Amino acid sequence: MKKQSKLANPPTPPQDWVALYGDYLYRYALMRLKDPVNAEDAVQETFLAGIKGLAQFDGRVDVKYWLRGILRNKIVDYIRKSVREHPVDNDEGRDIVDSFSFKMFGIAERTPKPWQFAPEREFEKGEFWEAFQKCLSKLSDTMRQAFVLKMVDGMDSESVCKALNIQPNNLWVLNHRARAQLKTCLESNWDREED
Repeated sequence: MKKQSKLANPPTPPQDWVALYGDYLYRYALMRLKDPVNAEDAVQETFLAGIKGLAQFDGRVDVKYWLRGILRNKIVDYIRKSVREHPVDNDEGRDIVDSFSFKMFGIAERTPKPWQFAPEREFEKGEFWEAFQKCLSKLSDTMRQAFVLKMVDGMDSESVCKALNIQPNNLWVLNHRARAQLKTCLESNWDREED
């Protein structure tokens, strides 16, 4: 009996991957890399790595999510390469980090104003995510990468700092500024229905 038949989730044949998962993986990569050409390359590399590593597929998850895991590693590799070629300015946000209250307590001096709408109610709407993508694309590359890796992908801070070659304080500042800019952008650009 073949090993593949014993799997809880037998893999979709590789010849069907592009049709079934191509768009999903491309959107995933584009949100993180911002560049359509790099996103396409990352997806192609993912498919190749998936074909080469298909024997290691254990069937615990659907092949779609297995490929997404491979893609996530490809994206982190791309970001590391990009950072080596274009180092991040670790002095960005030094004004916040150098403030007295941040040094003493690890928090910013000012708390953000409350949202003008309830984001948690809007998450289910596809249009919200389109607006979010547009706002995300307005962030600087480093800020967007830091925010997506930490807040969207849920990577631990140490791994994000290593991938971006930055210090933890810089990561905190980048994510603080990203949240503030995303909030401002979403509040001014998200057309929501009034309850």
